[in-house]
Amino acid sequence: MAVKIRLRRIGAKKQPAYRIVIADARAPRDGRFIEIIGHYNPLTEPSEVAIDSDRALHWLRNGAQPTEVVQRMLVKTGVWSEYTGEPISAVEEAEAAETPTPAEEAQAETEAPEETVVEAAPVEETPQVEAVAEAPGEAEGETAQAEEQAADTEDRA
Repeated sequence: MAVKIRLRRIGAKKQPAYRIVIADARAPRDGRFIEIIGHYNPLTEPSEVAIDSDRALHWLRNGAQPTEVVQRMLVKTGVWSEYTGEPISAVEEAEAAETPTPAEEAQAETEAPEETVVEAAPVEETPQVEAVAEAPGEAEGETAQAEEQAADTEDRA
């Protein structure tokens, strides 16, 4: 029987949360499992990973194969280096150092970014367009029509 360490999805629609489980490789993703060894919540900032290292090491030593995602989680928590007996590599240390803690993130957000001053290019003046006056005949014609309409409404009343 092939045994896998993998994620089992729980949580509501659009709100994923996962359990890290030991399961038969032939079982469906959210189906039967042997044991729960941790949980993973990708929605928190930073994402929350909790693994029972003793149980994970037990299953790894007994031949359980982690999926790629779970293996990355085991590397981040340090369980994988304990299993392989290798010290944490320089790459993994650099990744851990690059990941800011929540306190560092809050401090970075409160600091105002430096403002850069950019000189504006000189603006050329555009010539102003003079307003064109209406022809005297047009303006008088409009007022005459308005007067006629007013007289028609008075006659009807």
